[in-house]
Amino acid sequence: MRRYWLQLLGISGSVLLADQASKALVQARLLPGQSLAPLPTLESWFRFTHNQNRGAAFGILPVAADVFLLIAVIFVVVLLWYYPRLALAGPLTRLASGLIGGGALGNAVDRLQHGHVIDFIHYQIPGVISNVSNLADHAIVLGALLLLLDSWLPARRRQRAFRES
Repeated sequence: MRRYWLQLLGISGSVLLADQASKALVQARLLPGQSLAPLPTLESWFRFTHNQNRGAAFGILPVAADVFLLIAVIFVVVLLWYYPRLALAGPLTRLASGLIGGGALGNAVDRLQHGHVIDFIHYQIPGVISNVSNLADHAIVLGALLLLLDSWLPARRRQRAFRES
């Protein structure tokens, strides 16, 4: 069981460190609202833009920053309490838990330190969508997708076994 705890701490810690390091780099190099195109040919679709997000994903509910901080803290506490049961669920669930936990902590640290979340990964499809996010957000989304995949795979195997019998 100790190995599973080390995996959780390693994955969450790696996400947290990468997230905070990338945000520190953005803060050191870009003023709020300033953009940088790392690949000029893709500038209309991808760039780094220093954004201060007080709300949730996509900047929704900007007045609820404290609520999002509380949700992140509650999630991490529940994850730590429930993790001994998750550890036995399989490697994808453990990976997903670490990604989501590290992402939640990354954004919580921002809210505590700055009063907002630092976003900088700016994807856009002109005329369709423009989204600025960060590594913590991407870890949370990837973790959620892995949880969905992990829950879908056993059901798929059961269906296949039932059809073959």
